[in-house]
Amino acid sequence: MSAVNDTKFNSAVFLLTGIPGLEDVHLWISIPFCLMYVISIVGNSVILFIIKTDSSLHEPMYIFLSMLAVTDLGISITTIPTILGIYLFNSGRISLDACFAQLFFIHALSKIESSILLLMAFDRFIAICNPLRYASILTPPRIAKMGLVAVLRSVAVILPLPILLKRFRYCRDNVLSHSYCLHQDVMKAACSDISVNSIYGLFLKVVTVGLDSFLIFLSYVMIVKTVLSVASHTECLRALNTCVSHLCAVLLFYISDIGLSLIHRFGNSSTHLLQIILGYVYLLVPPLMNPIVYSVKSKHLRERIIRAFVK
Repeated sequence: MSAVNDTKFNSAVFLLTGIPGLEDVHLWISIPFCLMYVISIVGNSVILFIIKTDSSLHEPMYIFLSMLAVTDLGISITTIPTILGIYLFNSGRISLDACFAQLFFIHALSKIESSILLLMAFDRFIAICNPLRYASILTPPRIAKMGLVAVLRSVAVILPLPILLKRFRYCRDNVLSHSYCLHQDVMKAACSDISVNSIYGLFLKVVTVGLDSFLIFLSYVMIVKTVLSVASHTECLRALNTCVSHLCAVLLFYISDIGLSLIHRFGNSSTHLLQIILGYVYLLVPPLMNPIVYSVKSKHLRERIIRAFVK
């Protein structure tokens, strides 16, 4: 009976962690996280406001960018308050239900971001390889359907994760290695057989991130092939320049995502600090950098932002 009681007691909460060994400077560490939070929220909100209010930006490329901004806002709102709670108030306790809800939103939004990056690659592919049919292919109703499919796919594949986790008993020391809940982190705290979760997690990574990144790679192979066939060197550079922002977003997202998955699956205790850093990069850097990169690289968008603030 006591063992059962201990299991129920230990499974009541999970303990989120900051950076081990730096507890004395948590207040100072919270400063860059606060700045990242503010810049992410303001930057993505400005992008959304400018695209919504300026009719000249109601083009497929900027509609996909607004989808990316909404997703980045969701990721920031879902994760950073929990992180700040740890560093500012030493509040690392989170209930099982709250943890499962957070990991659902984190993973679902991440998969949505992966899908949107694929849609943005498709947008660049059509714009460069088939420009005459660009407007007829990427119509507003079709873009809306593509966005809806991206959301439904992500929710459908992520929904089993919290359901599977809720079936487990958590009788170990429920200290997680991140400042937020991730599926691959939470399942390690279970004292049940996690082979189904492990296999499904690997399957999930292959059919979402793996497939999306492969299709993005194929689209850029076709783009490069088309661009190299253009006689004018100036037109070649101009076409490639429209892809730079998207390539930066792709590299930021997929390198940290795949790296974090590999470390969780194959890493050991010696890579714990790297695991923590990659975890922060994976969820915090894309929402921070995406609006900055697109604002700098897109002349049209940059001019509209400057004009709005000058007014």
